[in-house]
Amino acid sequence: MSDTPVYIEVAAKVQPLEPFRDIFIAQLGTLGFESFSETAEGFEAYIIKEDYDEAAVKEALVWEGVQTSFVTQEIEQVNWNAEWEKNFDPIEVDGRVYIRAPFHEEKQGFEYPMLIEPKMSFGTGHHQTTHMMIQWLLETDTNGHEVLDMGCGTGILGILADMLGASRVHGIDIDTWCIENTLENAERNQSKMTADVGGADVIEGTFDTICANINLNVLLADMNAYVGALKEGGTIFFSGFYEENIPTLRESASAAGLTYVGVKEREQWRSLKMVK
Repeated sequence: MSDTPVYIEVAAKVQPLEPFRDIFIAQLGTLGFESFSETAEGFEAYIIKEDYDEAAVKEALVWEGVQTSFVTQEIEQVNWNAEWEKNFDPIEVDGRVYIRAPFHEEKQGFEYPMLIEPKMSFGTGHHQTTHMMIQWLLETDTNGHEVLDMGCGTGILGILADMLGASRVHGIDIDTWCIENTLENAERNQSKMTADVGGADVIEGTFDTICANINLNVLLADMNAYVGALKEGGTIFFSGFYEENIPTLRESASAAGLTYVGVKEREQWRSLKMVK
């Protein structure tokens, strides 16, 4: 009997494709899916067979005005390395940050070269939300700051904050796999970033800067926890939502004691900067 985990592959078709492919991928990520691969008509998603819940997948792929369909198959062995290499190109952000995987060649001339092995974690810099958060950090003086990376994924934002001179960087994610990946990537980049599994309930201490790149529902639910962990005069960056979500998010943030500073746009995604 093989010890190789059996995976379920969900091959989904989405029409219209954008921005809903990203939305559905994010929603399946909350159900325990470990890896995603974009296709011409949608995406493929992978999850351990024992964790697969077809009813939950059907519910996650419902959106008014969007046509979705999917088929499934069992896969005994997934070559994750091949998946990463197929879907992960090197990333450059504003000519200052260069993010590559171990199978990419180094490239000179960047202030902040970063080595990231994405595995099944979210947040390589490819996604528009992560890209905007990187831009915010590049514009922010975090030297000597204590920085919290909520929903840390690969740890890329916390690792960058460390490179930018933060005195302490801590990441939190609900996914144990993400925490392992964050700590591995921190070690690859000689970063002092630490990380714990959990949600806003495991935040300890206060921070000068908080990056919260998650999704709208989580941001709204945990707003008071974020503000409580932010030092007076501190800065928080939100991302993981769309233009139409901004009024709701700003209202929640304002009620919790934050002041709006600015917004970034990248394709259909938005990111806000606010201060306490």
